[in-house]
Amino acid sequence: MAEKEVSPAKNDQAVSQGSALVAEKPAIDKPVSGGEKVVAIPAKEDAKKPVDAAKSIKTESAKKASIVDNLREKLFGAKKTSALATSESGKAQQGEVLTPQERKEVLDAEKLYNDGLASIRDLISPASFEVAYDHMRVEGFYAQSYFVYAYPRYLDTNWLSPIVNFDVTMDISQFIYPINSAEIMKVLRRKVAQFQASIRMNREKGNVSDPALETALEDAEQLRIELQRGQEKFFQFGMYFTVYADSIKKLKKITKQLESLLGGKLILTKPAYLQMEYAFNSTIPICLDELNVVRNMNTSPLSTTFPFISSELTSNDGILYGLNRHNDGLVIFDRFTLENANSVVFAKSGAGKSYAVKLEILRYLMMGVDVIVIDPENEYKALSDSVGGSYMRVSLNSDRRINPFDLPKALEGEEAKPGDLLRSVIMDLTGLMKLMLGSLTPLEASLLDKALIDVYATKGITMDTPDPSVFTPPTMEDLYAVLSSMEGAEQMAQRVQKYTTGTFAGLFNKPTNIALDNGLVVFSVRDLEDELRPVAMYVILGYIWNKVRSQMKKRLLVIDEAWSMMQHEDSARFLFGLVKRARKYYLGVTTITQDVEDFLKSSYGKPIITNSSMQLLLKQSPTAIEILKKIFNLTEGEKYMLLNSGVGQGLFFAGLKHVALQIIASYTEDRIITTNPEEILKGRTADQRNFAPVADSSSAATPVAAAPEAPVVEEKKDETVAPAVASTSTTPVSAEQKPAATTAAAPAVAPVQNNSDGFDNTAQLLQGK
Repeated sequence: MAEKEVSPAKNDQAVSQGSALVAEKPAIDKPVSGGEKVVAIPAKEDAKKPVDAAKSIKTESAKKASIVDNLREKLFGAKKTSALATSESGKAQQGEVLTPQERKEVLDAEKLYNDGLASIRDLISPASFEVAYDHMRVEGFYAQSYFVYAYPRYLDTNWLSPIVNFDVTMDISQFIYPINSAEIMKVLRRKVAQFQASIRMNREKGNVSDPALETALEDAEQLRIELQRGQEKFFQFGMYFTVYADSIKKLKKITKQLESLLGGKLILTKPAYLQMEYAFNSTIPICLDELNVVRNMNTSPLSTTFPFISSELTSNDGILYGLNRHNDGLVIFDRFTLENANSVVFAKSGAGKSYAVKLEILRYLMMGVDVIVIDPENEYKALSDSVGGSYMRVSLNSDRRINPFDLPKALEGEEAKPGDLLRSVIMDLTGLMKLMLGSLTPLEASLLDKALIDVYATKGITMDTPDPSVFTPPTMEDLYAVLSSMEGAEQMAQRVQKYTTGTFAGLFNKPTNIALDNGLVVFSVRDLEDELRPVAMYVILGYIWNKVRSQMKKRLLVIDEAWSMMQHEDSARFLFGLVKRARKYYLGVTTITQDVEDFLKSSYGKPIITNSSMQLLLKQSPTAIEILKKIFNLTEGEKYMLLNSGVGQGLFFAGLKHVALQIIASYTEDRIITTNPEEILKGRTADQRNFAPVADSSSAATPVAAAPEAPVVEEKKDETVAPAVASTSTTPVSAEQKPAATTAAAPAVAPVQNNSDGFDNTAQLLQGK
């Protein structure tokens, strides 16, 4: 029987709304003459619908139709019009309807396409996962999960630090659920009433008062008051651990250590037996608590669970710099693993900066690293004598000489064009001559450059010489002779004469007679006049740089009181160039200064800091702290910590990490490197007493160990005598509290205590409520 659709004249708008509107009200079948079945579409009711709703339905249908058409075109290569397609004019046009089979093919194809997409979960999920009742196996690694089920009444700040810094692979998750304070207030009132009733009954019965019950009442009252005032909030807290190991045996060992660490703080844990998968899912970063083992906590004890309270700076290689003041961990680091091995040390006088650097030198010497020091105050002589180093006094009265015109040898394996070495040396000498002669006019600078080229030419060294280091270099006297013979350079020659035959003669106009053939070489410039000191430091640095460029070797160069070089533009530029190029030759440069302002006044001060990957800031003065705060982006807490730090305490920066540091040394190290005059005198007195001469009638007096002084009982109690410098005692001594030299047994350093207070976990009264 044929079907025919009949629509009233006013039903055009209703038809344009799409198939969704037609399906909304069932069609009304009416029999007509001729055996035809007429389908009448109601028009009046549909026309009453809001226009906005009609537009929304139309748009949605058009989108669906377009998606289906595009997908069919990709799948079958031919475009087929869907049930309703919207024309550009916005009027509906009825098209071909998808058959059920075609619709199924389209949906299957879409599902197949979606299944082929890789999600983030596909990328990070393990290849295999095996769950047992007491552990899991994830891609060859064994894992076991724990949950905390009981906390002590009192929680210390930083109690989680030993767990966070535990040197194992471990995931820790914390779930915090806020609780409505009004509901907790009702429970607390009921608890308080119960406690008061119990105490009253005990008194009526004549029983001895129960301290635990009275304490619980006080805690509940205090918590209720704080909640009422808004000082505290109430939470439910869950903490879970998942520990990983590559074997079951190692996993059991690690879990025992973890239980011991937490048990020592009265924090009780249990393995999640038969719930390992739920516990594992609760510790992976999807924020899903499938284990749901929680305990009540208020704000104060909950704040002690914050895990990110200190940074750790330790490695398997390197030397010991001291203790982490936040967690008492060892700060062990190798500066040569950074982008560059340069460091800067800033501290006020007496804060322990020389002590810290000498301790670093001593420990790097044990690692086979050569160290060169420029010592302005003879502070490194005891260290040099103790380790058998070379201590060279540079002064007008000394026989030590350095020729600033020396040429370096080309580094083995380094391709250098002829003239590169000579050109580099001439540029350095130009800076030296400006430092020696003062400011130069452009004409004088040009004449000086020509004179330097000519003076090397007199020795057979030119820009075309392949290896100029095999020739004998000129001296300052040769330069004076060349300048004297040049027209217009007479005044410069007169100024140079002061260093050849004048007041400063003999220091820089003789061939070099020193060598860097020792593990520790110290250049002392204390006896130099103030006018000569910057010049001498420039010459010494130039000599050291030539030697460093000639042989690749792991070295440290320490420049104490570097601020004196920053006072002159040319010496500051030379120091910056040395710091910038040191990494290429396996050299680490340490610059030390107490005058931060003078150091940073130079335009090269901040670039030197930027090119130093390691920084040590010890106790600072109020005037310097604001400058350092801007340069190092210090927080207010770090700023006040540096102002109030003791001797040997400060901030240690290594790359992007930094920690609060307490410098420690063994007793023997302290005896070698201390600069405290009182301790030095006590040490000498102790040495004289321990090695006093004994008269002998048969032979000359020979030094022997003196008998111990009274009281003998105390000597027996300590059982040891103060060790000499050669002793191997390794008892740690902090830079702040060094033992007196006459102490028989060096006391160990007390661990640095955290001054932050803990909090009462009074919320545990409501466990299970």
